[in-house]
Amino acid sequence: MAVTFSGEFISPRTPDEVYDFLCDANQLGPLLPDFESMSVEDATHFTVKVRMAVGNIRGTAEIKMELAEAVRPIRAQYQGRGNAVGSQIAISTGFDLSPLAEGTRIAWQGETSVLGKLALLAGGMLEPVSRKNIQKLMDGLRSSLAYPPAQGVAQPAPSEAVQSAPAEQPVQAPQQELPSEAEQGTSAAPAQSTAEELLPPE
Repeated sequence: MAVTFSGEFISPRTPDEVYDFLCDANQLGPLLPDFESMSVEDATHFTVKVRMAVGNIRGTAEIKMELAEAVRPIRAQYQGRGNAVGSQIAISTGFDLSPLAEGTRIAWQGETSVLGKLALLAGGMLEPVSRKNIQKLMDGLRSSLAYPPAQGVAQPAPSEAVQSAPAEQPVQAPQQELPSEAEQGTSAAPAQSTAEELLPPE
């Protein structure tokens, strides 16, 4: 059973930046849906383990991926083959990059095929699950290839905290003056008695 898919999205990054990301297994691999682990053999080969869940069928798929085509900065294509739940899985995913004034258009297309026990048991559930997983992958790519939020928005928080600290100090100032007034009142009594002592007796 084979499922084909395609779509496109726009990234604000340049074609070279998008190309470098897509050709980096350490950045692309963890974006695969239900990712568990991966090992990188070289610049064009890596093996990834992902969890599989189709209906009541659960298992782990180990897929060997190859960067089969890499043309800077316009195209990257992967081929993958693996086994899961007594079945053979084949994956093909390609990305075509086109420069835009605002960044890069990324047109993606691919195909997933499953042969064996999983295809027999899962039947019609394979296609919707495959499309859902592909959508998760592309959503992850779109998010990763967007520039991070402007840091200037988050910077005012520390400066506001610094400004708020001195604002609390004037509140304590009147509290410190209350004892001094009391002390002045007690010190006034001895002053009067001294004045009376200086007066001559009648």
